[in-house]
Amino acid sequence: MASKKALIRRPGPRLAEGLVTHLERTPVDVDLALAQWEAYGHVLRAHGWETVEVAPADDCPDAVFVEDAVVMFRNVALIARPGAESRRPETSAVEQALAGLGASLNRVREPGTLDGGDVLKIGDRIYVGRGGRTNAAGVRQLRAAFEPLGAEVVAVPVSSVLHLKSAVTALPDGTVIGYPPLVDTPSLFGPFLPVPEESGAHVVLLGGDKLLMAGSAPKSAELLAGLGYDPVLVDISEFEKLEGCVTCLSVRLRNLHG
Repeated sequence: MASKKALIRRPGPRLAEGLVTHLERTPVDVDLALAQWEAYGHVLRAHGWETVEVAPADDCPDAVFVEDAVVMFRNVALIARPGAESRRPETSAVEQALAGLGASLNRVREPGTLDGGDVLKIGDRIYVGRGGRTNAAGVRQLRAAFEPLGAEVVAVPVSSVLHLKSAVTALPDGTVIGYPPLVDTPSLFGPFLPVPEESGAHVVLLGGDKLLMAGSAPKSAELLAGLGYDPVLVDISEFEKLEGCVTCLSVRLRNLHG
């Protein structure tokens, strides 16, 4: 039976020092962030996900954004090589956790850089954002890892946001959703639905018609509810100050067996 596991990693004491690229730095309440992270994990578990906590990396302020450390396709893990050098120590414990879960492991190697947040999977199609954190060599290595497994890899430009999935994610039916001012080329994605808030572009598919979304996107949640989906809202305000969103706080593992 296929798995329904999610890797998560608790925020460390240096969270407030996390990188910001497209936002002005504002103070982060680390205690509130921990409470928000715990609530996020509770929502995952309440919807049938087994959370697997990766060993903390307290010297890495951005380590809570665990999605950036790996890209999964089927049972294969491509361990990332983050575009920000300060984030590269985050990957080792993620690799260890995935090895313990039985994943097949590959790694992005120099000169390639790849952040997991730059990768959007829709069935066997993998969109990879080529921008600030992921370079052309990283795109080539992702193709080499996953195209032999049946993936179709499509590279798309990213210029206005930190990662591709800061701009777009996808609904269960494959429709891509995004906040238009931040999407470089909507026509690359096939069916595209604009949403009225930046954080409304971020959904985690919990199963069935349920979508995990940020509480900062009530209009987008209302739009999606009107289309028959069931938004489940969480407050992640402290992570949004660091350009984080609901997708990057976990790695959903749907195709591991055992």
